[in-house]
Amino acid sequence: MAPSTDPLPTVAELAPRLAGLALENVTREFPNAPQHLLTGPGDLVPPRVHHPAFYGSYDWHSAVHMHWLLVRLLRRHRAEIDEAAVRELLDRHLTPEHLMAEAAYLRANPTFERPYGWGWLLALAAECEKAGDDGARWAAALRPAVTTVAELVEGWLAKATYPVRHGVHANSAFALGLVLDSAGPAALADVVTEAARRWFGADRDYPAAWEPSGQDFVSPALTEADLMRRVLTPEEFAVWLSAFLPGLEHGEPRALLEPPIVSDGRDPQIGHLIGLALSRAAALWSIAAALPAGDGRRPRLTAAAEEQLRAALPQVIAGDFVSDHWLATFAVLALDAAESV
Repeated sequence: MAPSTDPLPTVAELAPRLAGLALENVTREFPNAPQHLLTGPGDLVPPRVHHPAFYGSYDWHSAVHMHWLLVRLLRRHRAEIDEAAVRELLDRHLTPEHLMAEAAYLRANPTFERPYGWGWLLALAAECEKAGDDGARWAAALRPAVTTVAELVEGWLAKATYPVRHGVHANSAFALGLVLDSAGPAALADVVTEAARRWFGADRDYPAAWEPSGQDFVSPALTEADLMRRVLTPEEFAVWLSAFLPGLEHGEPRALLEPPIVSDGRDPQIGHLIGLALSRAAALWSIAAALPAGDGRRPRLTAAAEEQLRAALPQVIAGDFVSDHWLATFAVLALDAAESV
């Protein structure tokens, strides 16, 4: 089948549907998959008891990044969305009282949502910082949780001998990329940069033909490369990428660049592969943008990114909460990355 020549939709065009979906998701408490350790019968409580801000969207990390999506749409596309409804929801959820409770929970449960949810919490706070007067209010309320997460990240990296390389929530590289993009404390960025170089700087000949695994929603190979383009100079990164993924200039390995086959998008784990196509697209565009303008890999990477995105976009809003509670965020990441090349 010939590649589509139709223009990709823009975030502005999709914004009304994405904002409506996010508003519905973050206020939907059930079904819910809590990552809460039960220490006794008193812990059997509804999600909003522990998480008064982030009780919806099926799980905590999805609630956090769907709030990020709402703030981002409010900041960039307020004319296309129901601005009043979004602001009212964010004012209701992102209060000092609610976020003090979230910070206290994170301190009391120091491995909760490590590192994926941590990265998204920092990303949410960074997005609020850019969102004008309203955002400044929400960012101020988030500060205790941000301070807590920064301390948790530093403590984790001080003792983590090895990265986690698989393609689901515990993936180290994806979360560290979110932390770096949040432009948080300089000391935290230094710690993350050192960990990235230590863990991944010497990687060579990654077996990318083995991807994807059956429930990946990020590519271990591309997520690692996307992190390294953040911590290396463009010249260093071009050399590193040649050693890490040789053959990209020839369109290899195809298994990494072609969209994954999704046999059942309503299956909670197989449906992760829709998100994999979206996160691959975002990473491929970002990696291409980090390479020199004349680098022969750029057109290969951008063509693969577009193919991945076109395959996944029709499945982002499927009317099924199992997939709808999170995919919109990854669609925006991919579409925004497309505009960077």
